[in-house]
Amino acid sequence: MQVVISTRNKNKLQEISRILGTEGIETVGVEMFPGAPEIEEDGRTFAENAAKKALTIARFTKRLTLADDSGLEVEALAGAPGVYSARYSGENATYETNNQKLLAELAGLPPERRTARFICSVAVADPGGVIGIVEGEYPGRIIEEPRGSNGFGYDPVFFSPEYGKTLAEMDPKVKNRISHRARAFQKAKELVRKYQKEIRGSSR
Repeated sequence: MQVVISTRNKNKLQEISRILGTEGIETVGVEMFPGAPEIEEDGRTFAENAAKKALTIARFTKRLTLADDSGLEVEALAGAPGVYSARYSGENATYETNNQKLLAELAGLPPERRTARFICSVAVADPGGVIGIVEGEYPGRIIEEPRGSNGFGYDPVFFSPEYGKTLAEMDPKVKNRISHRARAFQKAKELVRKYQKEIRGSSR
């Protein structure tokens, strides 16, 4: 079954495609649909943003669409950067500037006060509406300087006590099995399978 992934982020699309590809679900990015609208992520939660992106693109493409919104929540920063993770360091934010700002905000804090978690909400929608929203999370802590060259975003500063390394130091195959996005899309996969069965059943 082919589904549209509502993102223009090539890193994210590649990661999602790897996760769902092992389940026989073919993914296409929104860039394959000329004229697809840009979507302002103005929701107060990851779930609101994911739902808006999925439904907007599902109605435009007339296809089943998955969209995620994800980010980092740091306990010492009262949950920041949260929904502003991608633009934490300003309008022209990059992965590097976001990480620099985060490390500056946490400067001097001991490891036990640097706990954090990645969160991912995934919405599944067809042109008729949102079918469901699921969530995955992965706990860890923020280290004092970036390590590793894999992954993207906050991966170089996010340390996994479970594996003793940052997400950017992990083999991508391992990360794609245990990350917040992997956990959320594994749940979303079940929504896609259920939808597929219902469509087949209604066409008989």
